[in-house]
Amino acid sequence: MLLDDLLLLPVKGFIGIFKKVQEMAERELSDEDYIRERLMELQLKFELDEIGEEEYIDQEKELMTRLDAIRKATMESTEN
Repeated sequence: MLLDDLLLLPVKGFIGIFKKVQEMAERELSDEDYIRERLMELQLKFELDEIGEEEYIDQEKELMTRLDAIRKATMESTEN
């Protein structure tokens, strides 16, 4: 038993890491507050001239699309 536990420890560690990565990815795709924070960070980078206007517009468009999708999914789930 102890030997089995020791041999499986690295596997369990990797599974834990993969679960954490999955949670973070799901949050990034479905958390409205997270997307708003990213929009604020993006605006700050633009205002501090850390990124150009074209990059700002592209990233803002992507984030707004994700935000709209989250809001639409939330509305659909509350209607059902």
